Amino acid sequence: MRSETGGVTRKNDEYMNTKIAPTKVKTALVLPGGGARGAYQVGVVKAIAEIIGREQNPFPIICGASAGAINAAVLASRANEFAYGISQLEKFWGEIRCKDVYRTDGLTILATLSRLMGAVLFGVFGASPPKSLLDNRPLEQLLRRSTRLDGIESAINSGQLDGVSITASAYTTANAVSFFQGKVDRVEWQRTRRRGLRQDIKIEHLLASAALPFLFPAQKIRNQYYGDGGLRMVAPLSPAIHLGAERILIIGTRDRRTVSEPAAPVAYPSMAELGGYLLDTIFMDNLDADISRLKRINHTLSLLDDEQLQRTSLRTIKTLEILPSVDVRDITKEHAGSIPPSVRYLLKAIGGWGSDWRMPSYLLFEAAYTKTLMDLGYQDAFSQNSQIKEFFEVD
Repeated sequence: MRSETGGVTRKNDEYMNTKIAPTKVKTALVLPGGGARGAYQVGVVKAIAEIIGREQNPFPIICGASAGAINAAVLASRANEFAYGISQLEKFWGEIRCKDVYRTDGLTILATLSRLMGAVLFGVFGASPPKSLLDNRPLEQLLRRSTRLDGIESAINSGQLDGVSITASAYTTANAVSFFQGKVDRVEWQRTRRRGLRQDIKIEHLLASAALPFLFPAQKIRNQYYGDGGLRMVAPLSPAIHLGAERILIIGTRDRRTVSEPAAPVAYPSMAELGGYLLDTIFMDNLDADISRLKRINHTLSLLDDEQLQRTSLRTIKTLEILPSVDVRDITKEHAGSIPPSVRYLLKAIGGWGSDWRMPSYLLFEAAYTKTLMDLGYQDAFSQNSQIKEFFEVD
């Protein structure tokens, strides 16, 4: 599926833009979250690099949240050697196992369930619940082994990168905070419940952005705790625009197929099903709404004549969106058997097994599944070959 839209920038408002040299269009890459579904984005980026025939980084602005934050950070840190950055992501996702992201041993899962039950039964006596259902300390170790974030500053200094943004949600202040590292003329911003904060991107920013609510523990940065970047971000395109984007390419992790009304009464949704719906909302619903907002404003602009356009501070921002052509949950069902037995037991305990497969689709960090998603992304991008060439103005 695809959609091409235009959007706008407005001075002193949501879509404020930075002055850009007229001879070079600033293209941003926006990577929303999706847990294990983030592998899809790697296949798309690989295909785009082949379609446009560019060895150099085609995205001077890269923004990510949750799993998209990890992809964004790796691409930004390798902007001086873009093809190598893609190969590193292929290796990262092509060899990943659930145990590389969170602890899967039976004792850890059993201890988590025991603490959860103990808090329910004995909370009045001071028993505390676990911080999260899963322990993601293995992910921190994996990221420290496989990422080289000092490459971000080198890419900025060489001119291959204007800026990178990693968004996380601050639990205390209830703000979406976009931590960004970029050229000196990129300034911090403040909007209602959203903030752009200049900081060198580090592993803790990635862990904070990828801290799926309830599933992974919050990450402390300075004086407060942060969770998944999609929780509070109601304008996911905003960081890219603040960093100077003139056109934006978005790689989503969910298709847009319409689900028909059930012909018969369905069962009450389980805890895991509700959690899956929440994750869908966090990762894609706000992004869909933000793109729709750009469409509406751009349509309004199209109704103005040249004289009226000259009197307004609005301007168009071209966008291209690439989404999975199939329901990722169908692929999840095919590969669900590779989830470790202990995690399968946990999912069954909260009603997340054998129903709609939403929750497992975010947690199935197994190579057979992630490779299938990368292949799907690669194929979906090539199916939009002409749209991608038009977007990048490639003959």
